Amino acid sequence: MEHEVKKGGLPHNAYTELAPGERYVPVVPHDRPVAEITARSVVLGVVMAVVFSFSAAYLGLKVGQVFEAAIPIAILAVGFSVLFKRRSTILENVIVQSIGAASGVVVAGGIFVIPALYILGLKPSLLDTFLAALLGGCLGILFLIPLRKFFVAEQHGKLPFPEATATTEILVTGESGGSQARVLVRSMIIGGLFDFLADAMHAWNFHLNSFDSVRHTKALFGSLGSAMYDKFRMVFRLDALTAFIGLGYIVGLKYSAIIAAGSILSFLVLVPLVFFFGSHIQEIIPPGTKLISAMTEGEIFKAYVQKIGIGAIAAAGIIGIIKSSRIITGAFGLGFKEIFSGKSVAGEAERTQKDLSMKSILMIIGAVLLAVLAFFIIKAGTAVGVTGLIIVFVLAFLFTTVAAYAIAIVGTNPVSGMTLITLIITSLVLSNILPLEKEESRVAGMTIALIMGCVVCTALSMAGGFITDLKIGYWLGSTPRNQERFKFLGTVVAAASVSFAILLIEMAYGFTVKDATGAITPNPDVPAPQGNLMATIIQSLMDPTQIQPWLLYGVGALIAVVLEMSKIPPLAFALGMYLPIELNTPLLAGGFLSWLVGKSTKDKELSGLRREKGTLIASGFIAGGALMGMIGAIMNLDQIGKPIEFLSIGTRPEIAGFFSNYGQFIGLLMFAFVMAYVYFDSIKTDNNR
Repeated sequence: MEHEVKKGGLPHNAYTELAPGERYVPVVPHDRPVAEITARSVVLGVVMAVVFSFSAAYLGLKVGQVFEAAIPIAILAVGFSVLFKRRSTILENVIVQSIGAASGVVVAGGIFVIPALYILGLKPSLLDTFLAALLGGCLGILFLIPLRKFFVAEQHGKLPFPEATATTEILVTGESGGSQARVLVRSMIIGGLFDFLADAMHAWNFHLNSFDSVRHTKALFGSLGSAMYDKFRMVFRLDALTAFIGLGYIVGLKYSAIIAAGSILSFLVLVPLVFFFGSHIQEIIPPGTKLISAMTEGEIFKAYVQKIGIGAIAAAGIIGIIKSSRIITGAFGLGFKEIFSGKSVAGEAERTQKDLSMKSILMIIGAVLLAVLAFFIIKAGTAVGVTGLIIVFVLAFLFTTVAAYAIAIVGTNPVSGMTLITLIITSLVLSNILPLEKEESRVAGMTIALIMGCVVCTALSMAGGFITDLKIGYWLGSTPRNQERFKFLGTVVAAASVSFAILLIEMAYGFTVKDATGAITPNPDVPAPQGNLMATIIQSLMDPTQIQPWLLYGVGALIAVVLEMSKIPPLAFALGMYLPIELNTPLLAGGFLSWLVGKSTKDKELSGLRREKGTLIASGFIAGGALMGMIGAIMNLDQIGKPIEFLSIGTRPEIAGFFSNYGQFIGLLMFAFVMAYVYFDSIKTDNNR
């Protein structure tokens, strides 16, 4: 049974699970060839990759956030297509987006580790950083391809793919125009303005807290919130931004509730427990750096509870590998049969199901691994090179599934946690190979460990981003093989651009400066927060006297196992434990809103139409929030005079007191307003839409 494609939109079953015997037919069916790989799509994609690599690298090093490039690139691709005599096809725009989106994922991998090499004075060459980013990106692509059918086809309707949904809606509405385009544009404007007013201009306080531990104000919950903070360090938070609400709507109530439950366990159970028991201990407990009684809830979370979340993420990834082992072994087994038989054994697949052959994938993996081995041997010798190759291969292979699942569920890739695990494992192994008590060996160990971390980090970031591209292609009818081939081109361009951008910024500003006492501190012009964090971590890891929080990691792993036994998705819960609560509670609000819209009528067809319109509004919120967030970050740069200061009304002294007292209540009212807007606009839908 096949569903008819709706005129000017996605099929009715694009976001729902398929009934037995039902098929999903994409916007461009397999038997309807449409231009994909053209000079236009490739050149535009490369230009996007260069431009967004430089801008994302600079903003990432400046403010510690890498914006998702897929959404703005999709908008630009649709916009540029009208400038040509022949308007670009929807599949050409998919290729533009896929090539260009390599920028954001390579930057996300690179800025975590590459700046640390400069911060520690290890003097990497441009070739070193380029190869680390390139080889990691290629491994991410190659390890993900065998999992494509499982994630995008077999899990159809089961995983929400929030970012892929938003990007797909943009590409589809760009083709169809009409009422859908108006809904998307209107919601982009409303969401973008709302988030810009709240986050950039501080027109109200969107940080809704039970107690503000930074300013020590009672916030929304008054004396009760103050008492709960003082006695237990218990704080409830919610960031009332439309981008988060839209993300929660697309994720849905089930997964948003599981993610929020993870945050509730961390902030409302574990943090208070650590404070309650730790406040009676009058000595510093590693990995903390001061008495628990003197810590804020955020410090307790980062020092202790977030480590439990990291352990849960790692265990959830291993569980995911075990559960998908049949798909993985089957795919690679097919590749070995192709190699040894000398011919393809996969049979003729439909155009929309054609991947690179497993024979080609295995051969390219072999070539990339040989390049990794040669790179490591040149940098640190044969023993370290072989060991490093094994670590990189195993961790990148195992964590690929984690990255893909994380993006498919919540649109957030826990790269930092998995990179930390990589650095810990690498340091432990290298400590048994290199004499770390010698300064020369310690420097060599830190260099190769960070380079290995960059390879793995970029591989995982690429895997998470690429599954988004492949899901977009699946919904729209692209040829997967074309996306896979040209993703390598985007990776080469992005790796070169990111390496060059980071080197230029280091030469122009430097990532560290000396303060008045002569101590080395992060440069406030380009603080590179992730790079400084990784530099601090690797220094402590390479010091044999430092103690690692294995007990905390173990507790997290045990929680993941219990969740799996209870039939609760452990990775979604672990992501909630790892991320700050204020980022996850608005997801629950958006998920609840999605459920309300779905239950607004007993007519199943009308209910589906209403939820679909709500998805379009949510996609506009995500796109508008992402674009205005990027604009706000640019306007906050010192290099252009920080023009946001002239617009930021909430920080002006004459009204700062008013916003301090009433800003959160205004934020709560605005949050209620935007929730009501989504609900009532969604249910203004009938069968004749």
